[in-house]
Amino acid sequence: QVQLVESGGALVQAGGSLRLSCAASGRIFGRTVNLYSMGWFRRAPGKEREFVAAITSTGLTKNYADSAKGRFTISRNNAKSTVYLQMNSLKPEDTAVYYCAADKELATVSTTPEYWGQGTQVTVSS
Repeated sequence: QVQLVESGGALVQAGGSLRLSCAASGRIFGRTVNLYSMGWFRRAPGKEREFVAAITSTGLTKNYADSAKGRFTISRNNAKSTVYLQMNSLKPEDTAVYYCAADKELATVSTTPEYWGQGTQVTVSS
């Protein structure tokens, strides 16, 4: 089984920055989680969960939602089995529960990932 544990959520003022972390562990059919693509999603109050960013196992390819481009950066450290989401220039509309996700391919982790974390709350005050 794959386990994903997010951390780093907090209350921050508009214009501020946060870095979310997702510690991953586990294996599936002998494949370690470091060989998985990883992603971040978010769910704002009253809205559906939406894609934010994703990264391949090697870290060479990244995808971003339009709302994240230019402000958020996804990265990973496979030695620590951790994925990060650096969020800058935060806006009140970024307020949401942020979820880490994992799947074998970039395409699926960006749309319908198989594994999810429990989420971490980010609140941006105006």
